[in-house]
Amino acid sequence: MKLFYLLLGILAAGLILLIKNHDGGRTLGIENNDFERLVSLSAIAVMLAAGVLHSRFNFGETLRQIMIWLVIILALAAGYIYRGDLSNFGSRLAGGLIPGRMSVFTDSEGQQEVVLHKVLNGHFETPVTINGETVQMLVDTGASNVAISWDDAEKLGLKPETLEFTQTVMTANGEARAAPVRLAEVAIGPIVRNDIRASVAEKGRLDQSLLGMSFLSTLDFLQMQTDELRLRD
Repeated sequence: MKLFYLLLGILAAGLILLIKNHDGGRTLGIENNDFERLVSLSAIAVMLAAGVLHSRFNFGETLRQIMIWLVIILALAAGYIYRGDLSNFGSRLAGGLIPGRMSVFTDSEGQQEVVLHKVLNGHFETPVTINGETVQMLVDTGASNVAISWDDAEKLGLKPETLEFTQTVMTANGEARAAPVRLAEVAIGPIVRNDIRASVAEKGRLDQSLLGMSFLSTLDFLQMQTDELRLRD
């Protein structure tokens, strides 16, 4: 119990000092990042020392305690060093287990790539943020524009009842009328585009909004690989 309070005191004192000197960038004359590592290492050192004392100087028990803590420290260090790779692995695993989930990866050059996984119906769907609101959309390279359903248009505040339906388009439900609009912002993950050409379909004529080529054609990279669709800004 005394060890617990000692460790808690070290971490609490370090945290208080870091918060107090956050704006200054230095704590007790040491860079904040270095001071943070010092506090962490001090807590680990206390735990190692406690393990040695608890073993009553039994060499075998002391060695076992040291080896256990070395493994823990190495595992934590490896997790920190390879945190980017582990994050990418976790995103890819989650994407494979959860159909339709969007994953975002960052390569060694800092470029971000969005990966979409097929849903159970064999299509690619993804949440898309339009003018600050999120709607679920079907990725459709056969659609020349971003196509918004009547219900999604209401959700986005486009007021479809006030629009002029001057275009003729083909939908899964046959020929329909559509109203041309401009979307101030369209984003899928970290990929953001402004002033995107789109259309709003007549009520009941489009079951699901489509992420069409007026957005997709602005991407640097678009590739389908088996059950994955890869998009790069």
